[in-house]
Amino acid sequence: MKRILALVFLVITGCTMFVAEPTVTVQRANIINLDTRGVDLEFLLAVQNPNSYGITLNGYHYDLQVVTLPVARGGARERVEFRGKGTTDFRLPVRIEYKDLLAIMKRRPDPDKIPYRLQADLDVETPVGQLLIPIDKVDAFTVPDHYRPSFYLKEIPEFVRQLLK
Repeated sequence: MKRILALVFLVITGCTMFVAEPTVTVQRANIINLDTRGVDLEFLLAVQNPNSYGITLNGYHYDLQVVTLPVARGGARERVEFRGKGTTDFRLPVRIEYKDLLAIMKRRPDPDKIPYRLQADLDVETPVGQLLIPIDKVDAFTVPDHYRPSFYLKEIPEFVRQLLK
C-alpha cells in the first residue's frame, strides 16, 4: 500500500514538473475613458508561455490600489488561449468609480506619475490541472493631457471667442 501511495505521489508531482509557469508582465496602464460615473483603465498584460503546448485562461481576479487607496476589485470569467512557446497580449479592464476618483484627487497626485499597485490572479487551465498565476505590479501611470482639467481650462478663452463671433 505504501508503494502505491508513493507511486501516486511521484506521478502527481512529476506531472506538475512538466508545466513551466508562464510569466506575466504588465506592459502599461492606460486611461481609456472618463465620464460622470468614473474612469475606465486598461492594463495591457503580456503572458509568456514557455511550454510547448497552449494553456487556457479561464478567468481572473484583481485588486487595484491607486495612491495607496483601494479603489477597485473585481474579476471575470473569460477564456483566452495562451499559445505555446509564445507571448500573448491580454487586456484587463478596470473601472474606478467617481467617489474613489475624488478620493484620489484629494491626495493631489502628480498627473505625470500616479502610483498604483495591481494584484491579480490568472486562473489557467493546463493539461495537468488548474494553475493560479499571481501578478503583483507596483508602478505609475500618466494621465493623458486631454483628461486633465488644465486642458479644458486652456480651451475656455477660445470657446468664449467663438461664442462672441
